[in-house]
Amino acid sequence: MPLLKSWIDSANDPEGPFPLNNLPYGVFSTGEEEPRCGTAIGAMILDLAALEEEGILAAASDPVLDVPFWNDFMELGPKAWESYRARLQQLLSAEAPAETRALLEPHLVAMDTAELHLPFLVSEYTDFYAGRHHAENVGTMFRGPENALPPNWLSIPIGYNGRASSVVVSGTPVRRPWGQVKGPEDDLPRFAPSARFDIELELGAVVGQPSDGPVTVAEADRMIFGYVLLNDWSARDIQAWEYQPLGPFQAKATATTISPWIITRAALEPFRVPTPGRDRPLLPYLREPGPMLYDIGLEVTLAPEGKAPTTIARTNYREMYYSAAQQLAHHTTSGCPMNVGDLLGSGTISGPAKDSRGSLLELTWGGNEPLTLATGESRRFAEDGDTLSLTGAALGDGYRIGFGRCAGTVLEALADPYAGS
Repeated sequence: MPLLKSWIDSANDPEGPFPLNNLPYGVFSTGEEEPRCGTAIGAMILDLAALEEEGILAAASDPVLDVPFWNDFMELGPKAWESYRARLQQLLSAEAPAETRALLEPHLVAMDTAELHLPFLVSEYTDFYAGRHHAENVGTMFRGPENALPPNWLSIPIGYNGRASSVVVSGTPVRRPWGQVKGPEDDLPRFAPSARFDIELELGAVVGQPSDGPVTVAEADRMIFGYVLLNDWSARDIQAWEYQPLGPFQAKATATTISPWIITRAALEPFRVPTPGRDRPLLPYLREPGPMLYDIGLEVTLAPEGKAPTTIARTNYREMYYSAAQQLAHHTTSGCPMNVGDLLGSGTISGPAKDSRGSLLELTWGGNEPLTLATGESRRFAEDGDTLSLTGAALGDGYRIGFGRCAGTVLEALADPYAGS
C-alpha cells in the first residue's frame, strides 16, 4: 500500500510518523482544557471528542469519546473499529470536499502545543519473557550457555502478572527505587537504592475485547486493538535477590512507561511477518494461522542530563519467538478472563548482534562491558538524570507508521524512607 494523501500537508511527509495510513489514537489536552480523545495526523491532533459532540463523526449511537480514554470505544468491537477508521480516512483524505475540511479545521490542534496523557485505562498488566535472544543472553549470564533457556521456554510463552497501577505515559519521570539487595560480598541482604537500574525495550499489546474462556490464536489476534512502545523498567540488583523461586516482584514494580499513541492493528496489517522456525513443535492451541509478528524497526537512545542522546541499540519486533496473539491465547487457557484495557508486554526485544540488545543488562553484559556514549561518558546501567527513549516505525512504500516517543528520565532515589524507624 502506498502513502495515502491527506489535505493536511504535514501528513504527506514520507519521513513523518503519522501519515493518513497511521491514524493512531491518544488522549491530549491544551491549556486549561480537560484531556480528550484525538488522533495524530501529521504534525496535528484532530479532536475526535469534539467531532463526536458536534455530530460530525460518531462511532456509535451513544457517546464513547466523551471520556479521556479509549476503553469505551474499544468495547464496540472490531467491526466498529474498522468502520470508524475508514470514515476518518475519508474525512482526512486529499479527496475530501472543501466543506468537509471546513468542518474539521476548527478541531485541529498543533501537536507541539498539546500535552499527551495515558491513552487508555490499564485494567491488568502482564509482562512476557518471549524474545529468544534476550532469554539466551540473560540465561547465559546467570546459568551458562548450556542451560541458558529454561526447559519449558521453547514450548510456552512465559510471563508474570505486573502492576497496572505503575504504568505511566511517556515523559513521566521515573524515581530510582529502593529495595532489598544482596551482592556477592554481602553476608545478608541490605536495604538500598538500586545501583543496577535498567530498561527493557518492548512492544505492548492493548487488548480491546474481553474473554470469558480459552480463545484461539486467531481469535486472540482479533481481540487486540493496537500496540504501544513499552519500557519495562527493571532494578536488576533487586531482581537478582528476589526472583528465585517465584520470579520478578518489586524489581519490576517501579514503573512501566508506554508511548502515548495506540497504533492500531489495522495500521500495522501491511507489515505482518511470520514468527521464526521452531526447535520443537508447539502444542496445537499455540499454532498460528498466519503471520502474527510485525516488521517494526526499534531504537533506544540514552541522553545524560543536558547532553545529546546516543543511540545504544537498534533491533526489530520480528525477532520475537512468540507473538502477542500467542501470548494472549495462552493467557486464556486456564479460563483467566481478559478485560478491555489489559496490557501485554512482549518481553525484551533483542536481536542477534551486540548492538541489537534491548536492555542495558545485555548491552553491557551484566555491567562488565561498559558502553561508551557519544559524550565520552560510560554507562553500565542508568544513572540519575539519564533520559532513556524508545522509538519505532514500520516502513511502507513512501511512508512510515511511527509510534511516537516512549521516554523517561531517571530521578535520584528518595531519602531512606525508613530512616529512624
